[in-house]
Amino acid sequence: MGIVKYTAGKELSPEKRAAMKAEIEAAAQRPYVYDPDSPLLTEKQLSEFRPVNFDSMEERAEAMKAAGVNNNDNIPVSAK
Repeated sequence: MGIVKYTAGKELSPEKRAAMKAEIEAAAQRPYVYDPDSPLLTEKQLSEFRPVNFDSMEERAEAMKAAGVNNNDNIPVSAK
């Protein structure tokens, strides 16, 4: 199965539209296949993920400090 592309402004024929719909529906029914290099994560592993976006640099600095990351060069003065 390849990547399905659609060019905006270019209409698909009814046959191509039906074929694309059938291909997408068939793909939705197939099971997920996990690669040995990136296996399915356990609930414990998933719970260890942390957000990478923060509302402020201070919040980021606190999260880094709590994680034991020492990166004082990039922490704003107000967070030190």
